[in-house]
Amino acid sequence: MATIFFLTHPEVVIDPKTPIPEWGLSDVGRRRMERFIGRPESQGLAAAYSSAERKATDGAAIASAALGIPHHIDPELGENDRSSTGYLEPPEFWRVVESFFDHPDESVRGWETARAAQARIVRAVRRLVRDEQATGDLLVVSHGGVGRLLTANLQGVEIGREDKPGHPGGGCWLEIDRDTLSVRRTWQAIPD
Repeated sequence: MATIFFLTHPEVVIDPKTPIPEWGLSDVGRRRMERFIGRPESQGLAAAYSSAERKATDGAAIASAALGIPHHIDPELGENDRSSTGYLEPPEFWRVVESFFDHPDESVRGWETARAAQARIVRAVRRLVRDEQATGDLLVVSHGGVGRLLTANLQGVEIGREDKPGHPGGGCWLEIDRDTLSVRRTWQAIPD
């Protein structure tokens, strides 16, 4: 009974002058990623996948190096496209995020719609399950927004009604049955 561990990347170095996809993991994020890889259930991982964004590739590379498993990059595992606004300071960012989930068929301030991002992340996860030849558990290091959208699809609920990751810095994982693509265990946070 193989599992997909869908992990939202932990804390990043926020630099408004750097494009968001180029932000890497902070020292705290790296330590939390190492804690996740040290968990007993991580020892059965057969492969790691990530989006092409540096914060996700950093996380998957830590797993790959520590466990000696391949790391595959799939751009479709990326966060919803927010390039129209770039970096937004909180609390404005969180207001736009709320609107993104509340109006899934609308482009909020030029962002990719939640419905389109959901279709993309679901398609990507289904494809990696279909194409991955290695048996065993898989790790997907991705992002909080698309993680929520994937959860809504897997739980069969409307966008915005899904279980949500609970740690403000990211670094939360969802356990998905690899064969049935059903939620086996909802969001948990890597300990600080």
